[in-house]
Amino acid sequence: MQIRGVEKQFAGEVALRDINLDIRRGEVHGLVGANGAGKSTLIRCIAGVTVPDRGTITIDGTELRHGSPRASEAAGLAFIHQELNLVPHFSALENILLGAPKATRLLLIDWKTSGIAARAAAERVGIRFPLETRVSELSVAERWLVMISKALVRRANLIAMDEPTASLSAAESEQLFRIIRDLAGDGVAILYVSHRLDEVLDLCDRITVLRDGAIVDREVRGKLDKKGLVRAIIGHDVGHGEQRERRVVPRDGTPVFAARGVARGEAVKGVSFEVYPGEVFALGGLVGSGRTEVARLAIGADKLEAGHFEMNGARLDVADEAEAVSKGLALVPEERRAQGMLLDQSVAFNINLASLLQLRSVPGLPFVSAGKARGRAEHLMKQLAVKAPGAGAKISGLSGGNQQKTMIARWLRPGTKVLILDEPSRGVDVGAREEIHGAIRDLARNGVGIIVISSDVEELAILADRVVVLREGHVTGELVGDEISEARIIELSYMHGSEIGEPMEAKG
Repeated sequence: MQIRGVEKQFAGEVALRDINLDIRRGEVHGLVGANGAGKSTLIRCIAGVTVPDRGTITIDGTELRHGSPRASEAAGLAFIHQELNLVPHFSALENILLGAPKATRLLLIDWKTSGIAARAAAERVGIRFPLETRVSELSVAERWLVMISKALVRRANLIAMDEPTASLSAAESEQLFRIIRDLAGDGVAILYVSHRLDEVLDLCDRITVLRDGAIVDREVRGKLDKKGLVRAIIGHDVGHGEQRERRVVPRDGTPVFAARGVARGEAVKGVSFEVYPGEVFALGGLVGSGRTEVARLAIGADKLEAGHFEMNGARLDVADEAEAVSKGLALVPEERRAQGMLLDQSVAFNINLASLLQLRSVPGLPFVSAGKARGRAEHLMKQLAVKAPGAGAKISGLSGGNQQKTMIARWLRPGTKVLILDEPSRGVDVGAREEIHGAIRDLARNGVGIIVISSDVEELAILADRVVVLREGHVTGELVGDEISEARIIELSYMHGSEIGEPMEAKG
């Protein structure tokens, strides 16, 4: 692929500026940059979803027709987005073949014949589950294999992958990396978009850095280290997280929130911990360790089978999420687009969604004051440095980091006592991550109980004042202050029951 002089503006704002880029057969090409740097716009131009204002894109010397997704697919281009575009109630086989030509018999689809290519692609990427399995029953890692198989059935010679490891465990990520290397070895080009810079540096043959819509750096493997890559992405160095002063909060008072032996099936087995005012508390562990399940139990999305929660020393019983919110317990969910946002609504609407009672024109009447709503949204957008054309802009048009800050802004209301943030910096760049971390620390200092859940051990080591680590539904240990390090979190994450004896409870 040759991209020459591609430019794009939206409402006078430059999204892409004179982009010149080559992608070669059989290479893994990293595309990195801050949220809003232009990565998504460039990929949409390649995919035919967005029409560039000027410039050309050629595949094997043939110019690609702008604005035609069908032309991009016919040219051998495939795109796997972070929010996987699969039909949950269809089988894996049906999803792989969706949109592809299929053999028919008596005007009906001949799944046996049509499935030959699909099964060959599935075998190539190492799918072990039956292709008749519904996608809704598959793990995120298995769904990624389905998406790659879907691209191979269409004989893709370039596959763009957006944040492929954002929801994968370390072992699942390694499996994906092996598949990517195998595909590259067979001549397939991979355009790899990720904010996980360590894996970009390790996996990619070449790296292109975008900033403010322009290419600011490009290097081959080994010519950039992580510090240099961060500097290229945001234009300056960032402070090292371990240099910050951690807060060791006195724990002789009443915790703002506590779990007391909470349990549900095999997912959560007698978990206890306490969160004190002024500290950033974190739950660590591998994907599937029970962290998100604890959060769902806390807000009433799932029902407890044993134990209970407490808020400010009093037992907390909630029947559902609405009652949890009314009692001051809020969650920024792991999948913000699917579970947290109304994508067709404005930034202001999404920010104010939990505060409609306070924004009424007349108390007692179900009418929201447009002036109050706009003023509150604009104030919070300024407070959290949300970059958007305005409070009335659709939230779907914001970058991932700004969407996440909008979700945090929703809960900056007087009634919020405890805020749980599940994967708060997933899919955001290093600059936005710093801003989100700053907002989290400010909330803790203002007395809000903060619980951070993250698969990123570096994030936990940077952000948390105290970490409780889970494995297979049990607490394996607790780290406080200077005890917190990536190595210790990983060590506790991999501890087995035989190594820790009886299931441990957190200190406190």
